[in-house]
Amino acid sequence: MTRTETGRKDRCMPRGRVPKAIVIGAGIGGLTAAVALRRVGVDVEVHERASDLWPAGTGLSLMSNALSALRSLGIDLALERRGRVIETFQFLHATGRPVRSLPLKEIGDRLGSPSVSIHRSDLQQALLEKLGDRSVRLGASAMDFTPTADGVRVCFTDGSEAHGDVLIGADGFRSAVRRQLTGPEEPREPGYVCWMATTPFSHPRFTDGCVRHYWGPGQRFGLIDIGHGQAYWWGTKNMPPATARAWNGGKAEIARAFAGWADEVREAIRVTPEHAIVSVPAQDRPFLERWGEGPVTLLGDAAHPMLTSLGQGAGTAVEDAVVLARSLAAATDLRQGLRTYESMRRARARRMVDLSHRVSHIEQYERPLPRKLRDAYLRWVPAPVLYRQNMSLLTFDSSW
Repeated sequence: MTRTETGRKDRCMPRGRVPKAIVIGAGIGGLTAAVALRRVGVDVEVHERASDLWPAGTGLSLMSNALSALRSLGIDLALERRGRVIETFQFLHATGRPVRSLPLKEIGDRLGSPSVSIHRSDLQQALLEKLGDRSVRLGASAMDFTPTADGVRVCFTDGSEAHGDVLIGADGFRSAVRRQLTGPEEPREPGYVCWMATTPFSHPRFTDGCVRHYWGPGQRFGLIDIGHGQAYWWGTKNMPPATARAWNGGKAEIARAFAGWADEVREAIRVTPEHAIVSVPAQDRPFLERWGEGPVTLLGDAAHPMLTSLGQGAGTAVEDAVVLARSLAAATDLRQGLRTYESMRRARARRMVDLSHRVSHIEQYERPLPRKLRDAYLRWVPAPVLYRQNMSLLTFDSSW
C-alpha cells in the first residue's frame, strides 16, 4: 500500500455541520471511541471486519483510571453491576502461599473509581447499548485509505467505501490502518504461551472480588472473580516463540503444566470445558512514536499493543478514546486535534508498554535466584512505595 496526501495540509473544523469520524474496529477501543466521540458531538461510523458480534473472548480488567476517564465525559456503563469490583489483589507462590497484596481497593476508594473485572462480551454489550440504535457495520474489512481535499476515503475489500473528516484506526494488533502508515512489522515475542478461559467456578479460596496471581518457575496463573458465579483464569508457560505460536495441545497438557500447584488452580482447570480455553502467543510491539498523519490516527492496540502484566491494555485504550474525543471537541482544526491527542497520550502509553514488557520478563523468571530476589523485593518493598507505584498507574489525569 502507498500513502498519499492530497488537498490542504490544515483542514479546519467544518462550519455549520457536524464533523464525521470513521472508526475501523469494533473492539473495546473502537466502541469506546465511538461512544466518547458522539458524547462530544462528533458523528461516527464504526466498521468491523468480523461478520458478527456474538459474545466472545474471555475476561479483562478495567482499572480505576479507565472508569475515571469515562466518568470525566459523563459516561457510566454500570460496570460494577455487569462485572465485579476488585476487593483483593494477591500475589502467591505456586502452592498458594501468599507473597504480597496490592492496595487496589484502597486506591479505588481514594480516586472515587473502583477497578472492575468483567467478561469482555459484557463490556462490549455495555458499549453497544450506549451507542443506542446506531449499528456497527459488520463484515467490513478495511483495505486502504486515501486522504482527500475534504477528509479521508476508506476502501474495503468488498469494494465499498466510506468517507469522513478523520479516520481512527482501532483495528487491533494486526491493524490494516497501522500497516499502511508504518509498513510491514514483526511482533516482539518474549517466548511464552498464554491460556485463557472463563467458567462457572466456586472454591473456598475463591472469594468475592478476588484477583489471585500465582507465580512458579517460568509459569504464572491468574484466577479472577468476574461476578455472577464466573471465574476468568489465565496461565502462562515459557517456550520458544515459534512453539508458542503453533501451540495446539489440549486441556490435559495445561493440567500437567500446573500439576502440584494450589488446589484452586488445578480445580479451575479441571472444571473448564476444553472448548472454552483459548491459546495465544505472548506478543507486543516496540513502542511506535508516530501514530498518524493528516486526517488519520491510531488508538488502543493498533497504536500501542502491550503485554498483559499490568492489566492495562483495555484501560489504556479507554483513556485514548476519551482524550481523542476531548481533543477533537476542542480543536478548530481536526488534523491538529489528532496531533494534539497523540502528543497528550504518547508518554503515558509508552510507559505502559515499556513497563508491561519489563514486568512480564520479571514475572516469567525461571531460574531460582532471580525468582527469589523478585519475591523478596515484592515482599519487603515499603507499603508507601507500593502504594505510590500503583497510584500513578491507576490515576487518570483530567488534563490529558
